[in-house]
Amino acid sequence: QVQLVESGGGSVQAGGSLRLSCAASGYTYSSYCMGWFRQAPGKEREGVAFISSDGSIIYADSVKGRFTISKDNAGNALYLQMNSLKPEDTAMYYCTSDSTSYCSLGPPQRYNYWGQGTQVTVSS
Repeated sequence: QVQLVESGGGSVQAGGSLRLSCAASGYTYSSYCMGWFRQAPGKEREGVAFISSDGSIIYADSVKGRFTISKDNAGNALYLQMNSLKPEDTAMYYCTSDSTSYCSLGPPQRYNYWGQGTQVTVSS
């Protein structure tokens, strides 16, 4: 059974940086897409960044140039380096994955596996 466990959230001031990690276990698929969603209170879950098993990457326009997604070669760990953080980046961040190498920013329902989330709070 696939398990995803996020870590690395916290509170920072605007302009600061955080690095989120996601540890994946139980994964037996050779093709996959892994990535990050976020959800702020009262808002819909939003796709942030995704990377496929073949290395293809997509970002939401709101984070391009500030966030960098990466993974280890085995696909057991996923990272999200977040720089130049803004108050509007405040949200619960979720690691997610799917057993296909096609990545998209949504809808959330297409992704089969989810972590429990890690909170990111950016103060102005």
